[in-house]
Amino acid sequence: MPVDVSNAFDKPHDYLSEKFVSFVSSVDRFFGDDRNYQEANDSVLQLDVIRVMGYGGEQKFVGSARAKVHLPIAEKKLHLLIETDPDKNAAIDPKQSQSPPLRQPSTPKSYAAALRIEKIEAERWHYSADGGLKFQGINTTPFARARASLDVPVDLWRVKASETAFWFNPIGAGETTQLDFERPISEPLMFRATTIAAWLRNTKNVDLRQDLSFFHKMDERTALLYQASAIGVSRPQTQVSDYVLLVLYRYRLHREWMFIEVSPQLHFPRERNFKRSTLLSLRLEMLFDESK
Repeated sequence: MPVDVSNAFDKPHDYLSEKFVSFVSSVDRFFGDDRNYQEANDSVLQLDVIRVMGYGGEQKFVGSARAKVHLPIAEKKLHLLIETDPDKNAAIDPKQSQSPPLRQPSTPKSYAAALRIEKIEAERWHYSADGGLKFQGINTTPFARARASLDVPVDLWRVKASETAFWFNPIGAGETTQLDFERPISEPLMFRATTIAAWLRNTKNVDLRQDLSFFHKMDERTALLYQASAIGVSRPQTQVSDYVLLVLYRYRLHREWMFIEVSPQLHFPRERNFKRSTLLSLRLEMLFDESK
């Protein structure tokens, strides 16, 4: 009996579409993941108050905010963006590009407003491009960004590749490449391996980061993240600058939008000859989107 090749390829795709993708999306949404912010077609408002104690920490709370609001035209393809420090949100620094923060974030130094146009094709491709103005004191400078991502199902794995190109004045042009390999272990547990490379034209340096993560959604209010990371640079020579082991506890504190995070971490930085350095990250997050 002849084998229907097209059906053979449709089965893993259907599984991912109906089971895995919805599970991954719920995990990303619960953790306030950057991918959820970038690719959700809903309006999103994210407010964070963070304090880091120990290695790299300061005795203060630091706030940040970003919002994406779809405009009532062009079938939700046009969005208004408001954010603090947009050059950091462009993910030029792998140490701060994902939750949880691995170092103390700085007090916002600039604010930005932009218009974004985005498009989703066949539930696999996602494109976006935005341009706007950054306000820092009395100075106003333009910036531009473009991002594309692709989902590829491979048996019970999903491979997700994304590329972001940007230009900010005065730091110049740069790009960030991210590659994720994801697999469900069981209904509440998911594994993700993330590789990030960020390049700036002005410095000719490539920042590198590798994460191995397990997401454990315990119930509707509680989730855990277990993560091992290696962070490196390409100049003056390619080398690892920090190893990190962490656990993150995230709890939905109030209704569907207020979360707290507690993340004890062990760092092994090159600047301290890879001696163990402890860090504790605390975060209060208010996350509003149309699904909550």
